[in-house]
Amino acid sequence: MSSDPLYPASRNISLTWAEAFLRLNEPGVTEISPAVIVVTEFADGAATEDRTIRGLLDSEMARLDQRSCEDVASTIFPISMWNPSIPDNAEQLFRRYDRIWPSVKHRDRANNRGNYFRRLTAYCPEGNSTAPVNQLQHVIETFRRGNHRRSALQAAVFDPTRDHVHNRILGFPCLQQIGFAPVGDGGLAITGFYPLQYLFEKAYGNYLGLCRLGNFMAVQMGLTLVKMTCIASALKLGNRNKTDLITFARNLRAYLAASGDKG
Repeated sequence: MSSDPLYPASRNISLTWAEAFLRLNEPGVTEISPAVIVVTEFADGAATEDRTIRGLLDSEMARLDQRSCEDVASTIFPISMWNPSIPDNAEQLFRRYDRIWPSVKHRDRANNRGNYFRRLTAYCPEGNSTAPVNQLQHVIETFRRGNHRRSALQAAVFDPTRDHVHNRILGFPCLQQIGFAPVGDGGLAITGFYPLQYLFEKAYGNYLGLCRLGNFMAVQMGLTLVKMTCIASALKLGNRNKTDLITFARNLRAYLAASGDKG
């Protein structure tokens, strides 16, 4: 059964994720359509997290042999490779990632069709003989040159030349499009769109990666990240059923009740 649309009240990345998780664990609910997650709590550009919730989730994913939140987030933005304190830090990041991409691609079979940061920085449709397009660099440069048109400040992940295939399960890409929008007095909002998102295995890392990408772009554009919005046309629990996660759900509810939060 599809649940009513979800617009979580919390603006903390961990509590927002928890609210969505508990909604999907309600009896009879198998899907939320749509889910609109908004994060606005940041400290020095980093999304505010509840470390207990993050720790519970990472421990459960490790138990079930799933990728950690950090691993998932790194496919959208490899924060360990970015040093914002050095000159030309964006160019340094792009060059470094381009150098290591062959090893990143072959280290994990999940990357055999690419990953999000690679498509954002080296977008090249199948059979196209032109040089790959660094979409992030384009957004940064066009903004710095005074072009603040919203439609110019976006980047595509979905590529019809490679992704319009007849596979019933494709795996990548789930994230389709990212938009960057100047808001208010010196703020930046980032929005990502997913036709289908798996909440347990992917969503927390997706939110974290989008927030980190948003902060990176804000720094390059001379702005401050103030909002991350993730829109999932359909949000499902994932490849695990509710029975697999019953102890985790119980522990999460207990923690939220003890801390005075409802998720």
